[in-house]
Amino acid sequence: MVDTSDKSITARRAVASARVLMNAATVAALREHRTPKGDPIEAARLAGIMAAKRTAELIPLCHPLPLTHVDVQAELDDTGVSLRAEVSTNAQTGVEMEALTAVSVAALTVYDMCKAVEKGMKITDIRLELKTGGKSGDYSG
Repeated sequence: MVDTSDKSITARRAVASARVLMNAATVAALREHRTPKGDPIEAARLAGIMAAKRTAELIPLCHPLPLTHVDVQAELDDTGVSLRAEVSTNAQTGVEMEALTAVSVAALTVYDMCKAVEKGMKITDIRLELKTGGKSGDYSG
């Protein structure tokens, strides 16, 4: 792991996003609440929050962080589900990995809950949208 002992504790925030692309029939099944395992949107939100909290257990060399806020949003549109995670902490290192892990696990949860309807869904565009705080400064992409 990177030695962060000389770094200052500062407010850190990161936002990440992802997409799950699906066909119109699968979108309709979500809209009409006809997915066999229940509500993929709410399950994805909860799974993303839980994943952010366990990132250090999943990603080698990732520092365990005391998260102060995790929010995962999932929005259904005509082509699938858009996911967005926002994670905050006051720590010596950033929360980019926590935000990226949150949207990744949320996307996998949507896939898992909808795979009985469609196996050809595509998880795409997992990316860091922005990060604030820390020595390296802010990032917006």
